[in-house]
Amino acid sequence: MISTQVELIEKETVDSLYFPNTEVLQSFELIKTRDQQLDKAASLGNLDKFKVKIIFEDFDGRKMVNTTIWALTDKNVVLKAGRVIPRNRIHSVLFI
Repeated sequence: MISTQVELIEKETVDSLYFPNTEVLQSFELIKTRDQQLDKAASLGNLDKFKVKIIFEDFDGRKMVNTTIWALTDKNVVLKAGRVIPRNRIHSVLFI
């Protein structure tokens, strides 16, 4: 059974996490939806400093961080102070 427990963390702890290289989503459609969510969140973050909840998975399990997305690259999501979460480790983005 896969645990759906999500640990809430502070964005300052993202630097200390280990991220495997594998993709967490199982289909092209889910990946496309995630990319659309990230694009929207980055736009809102740059315009209005809008915060979102990012649900992602590191080596130890699912985590959630409440943050503003500052930038996107092909492979990463960049948070304040240059903290990075790999795109392929993000399950979803929740708009709050």
